[in-house]
Amino acid sequence: MGFLTDEKLVIVGAAGMIGSNMVQTALTLGLTSNICLYDVFSPEGVAEEMRQSGFDGADIVATTDVAEAFKNAKYIISSGGAPRKEGMTREDLLKGNCEIAKGLGENIKKYCPDVKHVVIIFNPADLTGLVTLLYSGLKPSQVTTLAGLDTTRLQSALAKKFGVKQNQITGCATYGGHGEQMAVFGSHVEVAGRKLIDIIGTPEFPTEEWEAMKTAVTQGGSAIIKLRGRSSFQSPSQLSVEMIAAVMGGKPFRFPAGTYVKTDKYHNIMMAMKTTLDTTGCHYEVPQGTAEENAKLDQSYAHLCKMRDELVTLNIVPEIAKWGEINPNLA
Repeated sequence: MGFLTDEKLVIVGAAGMIGSNMVQTALTLGLTSNICLYDVFSPEGVAEEMRQSGFDGADIVATTDVAEAFKNAKYIISSGGAPRKEGMTREDLLKGNCEIAKGLGENIKKYCPDVKHVVIIFNPADLTGLVTLLYSGLKPSQVTTLAGLDTTRLQSALAKKFGVKQNQITGCATYGGHGEQMAVFGSHVEVAGRKLIDIIGTPEFPTEEWEAMKTAVTQGGSAIIKLRGRSSFQSPSQLSVEMIAAVMGGKPFRFPAGTYVKTDKYHNIMMAMKTTLDTTGCHYEVPQGTAEENAKLDQSYAHLCKMRDELVTLNIVPEIAKWGEINPNLA
């Protein structure tokens, strides 16, 4: 089979459910012939399954040695944090997973400073991505986080509501934080060619139902845990691999990504923006919606800043003024 590249892709956390699904998705989509499975628990069983699946054009390596895994890596996707369990919020994972993210960033700087792009998907992704970026020494455009899952949840909810296919729901996006504080933008959405804002408030789609849908979308991860007895693994795997594929020169990524933002209004934070992913990395612009939507984005940013500042209190990151000493790209 043909591959997008022969450069090395490392899947961190490859022995887990998300990681093993990412491996299979990456191979199914033909991303690279050079794939390394890394985990602190042996991912050899996953590697064997992939070989037995007939991906015979790929060199599949499994290791528990971070130096071996990261050597010559050009792309990394990491799901290597603790999963969320029922009753937990993404924020509950803050301290432990951000400590893991710090180690990940340090390992990137030590073993593969020439890596081209890193996608972080373990929660709370906005903060774990920020910590990874800080300690990796990479440029802001080189580290992104999974945020598109919130948008696909909104898209799928609207598709089910109106009885159309998901690709008939266009202009769908959620921005800001990946969590209950995200900003759901509906003002640019069209349902099979009809503007959603013209439907909201009618008997077909009462305002109360729209508000309930937005709340349900922000709690989509909790809903999956209740339905399946475990946190999401197939959807984050699919979307994160699509993200890295876009950076490798594959199809454009269709949804927002979490990215490091530094503008007059929003700064020194990782959050979902209106993004483009390509071989030069991630590029963003601040989305513009209704006054209410923009205010919700402001609230989401404030929530993220509060968690970021908690990382300073926990001594996981220094105060912002000193970030440039660790990563000159953030000066």
